[in-house]
Amino acid sequence: MGKVPYIKFAKNCVTDLMDTQNELESIYPIHEYENWFYNQATGLLTFSTGDDELNFKYVNVGSFSKKFNTWKWSWDNEHTLSKVKDDILHVKEFGEKHGYEKLTGGYFASSEHEAWEFTAITAKLMKGIGAYRPTSEHLLIFMVLTEFVDNETAKDIKDLYVECDKHEYRRRAFVCSHLMAREEVGFEEAFDTYENMELYDDDYQAWCNECEKIRRREDGWNKKSMEFADIRVVCEKCYFEMKEINLGYK
Repeated sequence: MGKVPYIKFAKNCVTDLMDTQNELESIYPIHEYENWFYNQATGLLTFSTGDDELNFKYVNVGSFSKKFNTWKWSWDNEHTLSKVKDDILHVKEFGEKHGYEKLTGGYFASSEHEAWEFTAITAKLMKGIGAYRPTSEHLLIFMVLTEFVDNETAKDIKDLYVECDKHEYRRRAFVCSHLMAREEVGFEEAFDTYENMELYDDDYQAWCNECEKIRRREDGWNKKSMEFADIRVVCEKCYFEMKEINLGYK
């Protein structure tokens, strides 16, 4: 069996996406909601009207500039968080394997029609349940919806993230108040961490050397040691900035 020409492959993917989209919208009336909001940190796309919400996990396929008529794959965009773009590398790998150049170049002249083709191809390869393109005047973001998320689960996911004045919306972390000064005070952790690690049931947790002394003296965390630590909530980026300051400090 010979190689399927790219044009034919893309056309077939668009047809499949149209069927998939019709099925999605027959179950979830996404266009009937008044608002939409996507968050790269949580990887959730939310439709809402008042307190009524509809949530999906999504991947960012890429963006089309109406001003410059150019396409940029999300995996080539440094401003797109890994949470919503890492899986798109499978599309690039598929393109490399089959010699489909449109799927391997990061940024190039294109059209909105092609942007929908790229989205359809991504949906096909990732077994997406639909697609969405938020309304925008100049830059169009194309997404593939990968999974419906019930409201309770969505709330649990969103509760793990905090809005930071410096770093926008990030995974939450807990530190003692003494680390907030951004000075060398020591950095003890509940477990070894590294940036962008996948956390499940745990949160980033750190405290200074003085807190560690009192924690040991009190044989663990109790009312006295917790009062001294005066735990604060920060974003994960702030957490690792504090950790960097204290690297090598004893």
